[in-house]
Amino acid sequence: MVYTYLIVEKIFYMFIAVIGVPVNLVAIVILSRGKCGLSTCTTRYLVAMAVADLLVIVVEVILYQIKFHYFLGSFLDITPVCSVIEVMKYGTTDCSVWFTVTFTFDRFIAICCQKLKTKYCTEKNATAALTTTGVLFCLKNVPRYFIQEPREIIDNVPWFCEYKDSYFTDPGWVGFDWFDTILTPFIPFGVILLLNALTVRHILVASRVRKGLRGQGKGENYSDPEIESRRRSIVLLFTLSGSFILLWTPLVVWFIYYQDTGSGTDYNDSRSISDNVSFLLRNFSCCTNSFIYAVTQSNFREQVISAVKYPVTSVLQIINKAVT
Repeated sequence: MVYTYLIVEKIFYMFIAVIGVPVNLVAIVILSRGKCGLSTCTTRYLVAMAVADLLVIVVEVILYQIKFHYFLGSFLDITPVCSVIEVMKYGTTDCSVWFTVTFTFDRFIAICCQKLKTKYCTEKNATAALTTTGVLFCLKNVPRYFIQEPREIIDNVPWFCEYKDSYFTDPGWVGFDWFDTILTPFIPFGVILLLNALTVRHILVASRVRKGLRGQGKGENYSDPEIESRRRSIVLLFTLSGSFILLWTPLVVWFIYYQDTGSGTDYNDSRSISDNVSFLLRNFSCCTNSFIYAVTQSNFREQVISAVKYPVTSVLQIINKAVT
C-alpha cells in the first residue's frame, strides 16, 4: 500500500505541474487582455489569483515535491536554498488563499453594498488590497528561514533542511505555528463561508423584492438583466470559493485531528498518508480556477478558442500567400 501510494503521489504531482503551469499562464494572458466581459476590478483579482496559483505550483509542486520525488540530492537541497524555498512555499500559499478572500470580499461589497460599490470596487483599490496582502504575507513568512537547520554537512556544505528542535518546544515558535495555521486556512474558511452566506441571503431578498415590484408571478418567465448579471457574478464567486473550500477541507480536518491525536512520522502510518493526501489536494486547488473560468464564463471560452485557433489560422494564411 505504501509503495503504491508513493507511485500515485509522484504521478499526481507531475500531473499538477504539467497541467497547472500552462492553464494558469493561459488564464493570466487571457484575463490580462480584458476581453472577457468582466470589470477591471474583478479582472485584477482573477489575474492576481492566477499568478499566485502559478507561483504555488512552481515553488511547492516543482521545486519541493517533484524535486523530492525525482531529484533528491540536487543543489536545491543545500540548506540555504531549501530554507528560501520553505519561505516561498508558505508565502505563495498564503497569497493564493488570501487573494481568494479579498476577491470574495470585493464581490460581497459589489453585490450587497451598493452604496460602497462605486468607492471600493475600483481597479485602484483592488491593486492596493492585493499589493498590501502580498507584501504582508511575504514578510510574515520570513522567520521560517531561521527555523531550518542542516541535516548533515558534507565537505563544509550544509545539506537538506529540517526543523530545529526548538521549533516544537519554544513558546515563541509554537505560538508562531498556531498563528500561521489560524491565519491560513481557518480564518479564510470562516470569512468565505460567512460572506457567501450573507451574499446568498441578500440575493434571495433582493430577487423577491424585484419580482414583487415588477409584478412577476411564479408562472411567468420574465428576463431581468440585473438579476441575470448578479447570477453570473454569483456563479463565478461560488464556484471559485466552493472549489477552495472543498479542496482545503481535508487539510483542515487533518489539522484538527492531528492536534487531538498527534501525527504519524512515516509513510507506514495511515495518518501520515492522509496528511500527504490533504496537502496534495490543497496543491491541486491551484489548477482548478482556470477550468472554472472556462466553464462559467462564455467570453473566456471564446478567448481560449481564439488563442488555440490563432497559430493554425496564421500558418494557413502564410501558406495561402505563398501559393498565390
